[in-house]
Parts: sequence; structure tokens; C-alpha cells
Amino acid sequence: MTRRILIGGLFHETHTFLEEITGPGAVRIRRGADLPARRGDGSTMDGFLAVAERNGWALVPTLEASAMPSGTLDHAIFEDFWTEFAAVAQPALAAGIDGIWLALHGAMVTTGSHDPEGELLERIRALPGAADLPLFAVFDLHATFTDRMARFADGLVGYRENPHADAFDASVLSAELLARSLETGVRPRMRSRRFPIVWPPTGTGTADLPMKALSEEARRIEREDPGVWAVSIVGGYSFADTPDTGAAAVVVGTGDDASAERHLDTLAGIADRLKAAGVPREWDLDAAIDDAIARGIRGPVVLVEPADNIGGGAPGDCTTILRTFLRRGLTDAAVVIADAAAVRALADVPVGGTATLSLGGSSRLDPGPVTVTVELLSRSDGRFVLEDRNSHLAAMQGVNIEMGPSATVRAGGVSILLTSFKTPPFDLGQLRSQGIVPERLAFVGVKAAVAHRRAYDRIAAASYTVATPGPCPSDLTTLPFRHVRRPIFPLDPPWRPA
Repeated sequence: MTRRILIGGLFHETHTFLEEITGPGAVRIRRGADLPARRGDGSTMDGFLAVAERNGWALVPTLEASAMPSGTLDHAIFEDFWTEFAAVAQPALAAGIDGIWLALHGAMVTTGSHDPEGELLERIRALPGAADLPLFAVFDLHATFTDRMARFADGLVGYRENPHADAFDASVLSAELLARSLETGVRPRMRSRRFPIVWPPTGTGTADLPMKALSEEARRIEREDPGVWAVSIVGGYSFADTPDTGAAAVVVGTGDDASAERHLDTLAGIADRLKAAGVPREWDLDAAIDDAIARGIRGPVVLVEPADNIGGGAPGDCTTILRTFLRRGLTDAAVVIADAAAVRALADVPVGGTATLSLGGSSRLDPGPVTVTVELLSRSDGRFVLEDRNSHLAAMQGVNIEMGPSATVRAGGVSILLTSFKTPPFDLGQLRSQGIVPERLAFVGVKAAVAHRRAYDRIAAASYTVATPGPCPSDLTTLPFRHVRRPIFPLDPPWRPA
């Protein structure tokens, strides 16, 4: 018998401390046949499709809505998504569906909801014919996991690695658990636990404590308890100010409640014991450059700027690193600035010509635009293919990336890649496709927190995480939280670090 599976996706990491409202123009919609057409693109949808293909499932695609991390989403976008989803789902359910699978992020916030993913799952369950169907999904390690998400789904599986090199694999696992439920007729349950802890993205790398220890314990639980189908460690997303913001753990399985609670107790104890390790120390920018020069390091020296972390919702146009490179007269240095207006200003400049531009500085937390005279080295449509199919960036976008019209310019010894769309620096193909050879650089500014590591750690002679002004600070005590449940580490005494 051929199983019929309803599929869809909703993906946005929402930075609620940004003043912007993310509107429809920022959202990419794929409908109907566009979803199964993602087979082979390395996305989470592709991971599901690989399992569906292996099992011979017939797919009923709804739609997939996604946007780059940015400010609070206009709630009308969510309602429009639901209207389209339900218009496909209702007749499909009436005709007969065997299961439901979704690609989610888990850290979406709209102007009308702190928990739209939980609301989506609840609405799906309320559709005639959906209450008793197995419902599985994959979600991002940086989710905000809620009680509604646990209550209305059978099995939500989070990415296990940060950088998210395993997003495809996590999606495969979630689909395999759906297959297991269909074959056995057994529907697991989820138990979750929020920890009174909120870590910045820089504190959630899975090669480092505390996430490393939590991940190792999760894998041990899966190996040793036959009633556990999957354990997810949720690093949380600290820039979404909601009542459920923070780190969490999720157990999917068929064991009893007492067993699941014991596992959650163990994980909560590890998180509490190691919570301070999730608050990283950062370098002063000039001190980092001085240290690299004093040590005689031959580049590339990677200067990581989490305050302008594009993958965390920042605009990707903060100017502190560019200002410092220019002020210090560094050579063989490079930085990427998202600035569509600057790209347009170069439209009539010939390659090799010069222009005076005002670059970046859109954030109210940034020192502001840099005015500089540049030489145009090249221009392009900004398209490139990921060199690493398991790049952190592939989970949502797949391997084909579009930065929009782009230009590479030079000011003194500094190469500046100007893009129209902010693009996380998670793959070396970004620079290489625009004529910048990263291995030859002395210094490179990287607007990220952790996800860049898979690309840049392979070539870096040294790496410094630096403190700069911007909307994604690692010091969370500087943010005006209003909705998060208190007390919570590191915002409140007695935990607040000096």
C-alpha cells in the first residue's frame, strides 16, 4: 500500500529586538510541485524527500515559506500561509492521508504570536481527519521550544550540530521516525524541559561546552534506553524575546513519563552545572589585531563579529571592522558588506574606475556609514554554488545561493564585497565566486557567531571573536528583555556575570 504524506515548511528565525517588521517581500514561497523539486538541493526538505523516495511515499505538497533571519514577522504572513496550507490539507485529509511532515525552524515570532509554530501544529491537529495522524518535523537547534510544540506533534527532531552540518541528516532522521511510526502503528510522545538559561549564539557551538556535554549525554540516552526514539538539545535563540526563550531538551519515545523525566533531570543538571561556559569572552578588536601581528601570524587571521551575525538576524552592514581595517592601513584584508544602494551606485562605473561611496551602517547600534573612495574590481549577479553541501546555509536555501547584484571593490589594501542581499558567511564559495581568494588574505572580517567555523576554521591561521557594536551582542544583559520568564541565567542575580 502506498502511503500518502502531507508536507510543508515554515522557516524564520525572528530577532525581536530589531525595529524592523519583516514583510511579504522578504519571504520566499515555494508551492505545490516546487517542494518535491527540491530533491538533491541539500535542504531539510531534500532530506525528507530522500526518505520518501526510498519508502515509495506519495506526496501531497502544500507550501514552504522561508526568510532570512530578521525582525518580527508580520502576522498576516502567517495567516496567509495557513490559508494556503489548509486549502490543500483539508481536501487531502478528506481523501485520505497517512501522515504529516514539516520543515520548521522553531524560533519564529510574529506581530500576533510568540509561538506561531505551536499554533500551526495545533491548527493542523484541529483539521478534520488530522487528530490521529502521525505528525513529525525537523527543527533548528536554535529554536524556541514550547509546550504546544510538544503537545501537538508526535516527534520533532532538532539539528544536533552547530554549525548545522547535519541539518539534512536530522531531517532524514525525522522522516525515518515517521516511517517507523507508520510501519509499527506506534505513535511516540514528546516530553520537554525548558532550562532557566539563555545562551547567546556564540555559546551554543556543539564542539564546545556546555553543548558538547549535553549532546554526548543525549546520544548516551538514545543508545541505552530502548524506549527513546530521539533526544534533541535545543540551544535556544536568545534574540527572540518570548516567554519560552532559552535552552531546552526534548525526548521523543514510547517510554513512561518517569523515565523521560529522569533523562530530562540529568540533562537539566548538566546545563546548570556548565551554564557559565555558555557565556563566551570576546577580544577588543584592536587588541586582537595587535596580538596577531605581535605573534607574527601569517594569515588568514579571522576576526569573527557576532554582534553583526547575519545568521542571527543582523543586517550584515555594520562598519566597525571595515573602519578599523582602513584606519590601521591593513593590506590583504577583506570584509563583506550588505549594501544594495552601494551596488546600484556603481552601475555606471567601469571596472577599474573609482567612485566615492557611503557604505553600510544601517543599524542604530552601529557607528554609521563609512564614506570611502573605492576602485571597482568586478561586478556579478551574486549567484554561487556552495562548495560544502553540508554548509550551515544549505538547511533552508539549498546549495544554490543568491546574494543579489554584487560588486567587489578595493579601498587601499582592503577588498570589500558588496552584496544586495545579506548572505551569511558560511561557505568559502561566497568570496571565491567574487574573485577574492580567502587563503591569501592576511585578515578577514566574518559576520557570524559559530556557523562560519566549518568553512573558515579549515584555512584560519588564527581566529579571534571580537566585541563590536551591533544588534546581536554576546552580552545578553545589554538587551531589554520584557517577555522571557524570570529568573533566568545570565540576566538575573545571583547568576549575572561581572
